[in-house]
Amino acid sequence: MKPVILALAFGAIASLASAASAQQAAAPPADKSGFTLFNPTPEADLRAFCTDRPTKSNGPCTVDAGQFQVESDVVNVTYDTSNGADTTTILYTNPTLKLGITNTLDLEVNIAPYVTVRSKDRASGVTTKGSGLGDLFVRAKLNLIGDDSGSVAVALDPFVKIPTAPKSVGNGAVEEGLDVPIQFSLPDSWQLSLGPEADGLKNALDSGQHLNVQMPISLSRPLSKTVTGFIELWGDENFEPSGHVTQASFDLAGAWIPARHPNFQLDGGVNLGLNNQTPGVQAYVGVSQRF
Repeated sequence: MKPVILALAFGAIASLASAASAQQAAAPPADKSGFTLFNPTPEADLRAFCTDRPTKSNGPCTVDAGQFQVESDVVNVTYDTSNGADTTTILYTNPTLKLGITNTLDLEVNIAPYVTVRSKDRASGVTTKGSGLGDLFVRAKLNLIGDDSGSVAVALDPFVKIPTAPKSVGNGAVEEGLDVPIQFSLPDSWQLSLGPEADGLKNALDSGQHLNVQMPISLSRPLSKTVTGFIELWGDENFEPSGHVTQASFDLAGAWIPARHPNFQLDGGVNLGLNNQTPGVQAYVGVSQRF
């Protein structure tokens, strides 16, 4: 069943990419292929500031060659009441550092420098606490189409998680996945973003791995010249051998890019769990800056 799910998902993505490529072939963008980390994109040729924040869905845009970008939570708080316990997780910043390698490829690293997890068992009243460094994520985003123009954009965004967190915060396992950000420009300045993702996660009871798939569907639209609003539905299917878990959330967010500072973004949002297996509330505030 799992190979069938993956084949169908990535077959659909390939079809979208093929159709979009044919659409864009009629109006190719200016050639920026010569720009690299060592021959940076001139300021006049930079794309409009684009981030993977604030929603769960990542964008297909990459950082221009030779440019450096930081995207981070200032604080991120999650409150979860599943599995018979009340758990609060707080990330004190959570920076993602991005470096443009070519016109369509960037490298990214993400790690939360300090995480606290506090959980109280409702039956026994026992409280457990953990804190420390988060896990390290290393990503490479490759845009396939639409980085500079067109109404459709698609990218491949593989990643690996390196277990740098203590056992009280993380699970101590190397895990990996592939995200495929897709974005469509719709009438009246709306944008539709999809983020199908497949992950290999550690089994809870042994050292093996199992499949996890997720799909965020996000709509965004400028609310003014400097503010953009986002609404999102997110779903996740975790095929854990000891117990299949389904999660879903309804997410609201906003982002502000000041007119006088087009390389800076302030954002915030709230994610609301839609079933008892999903954290009830997650709220965050974040910033991004291109240098």
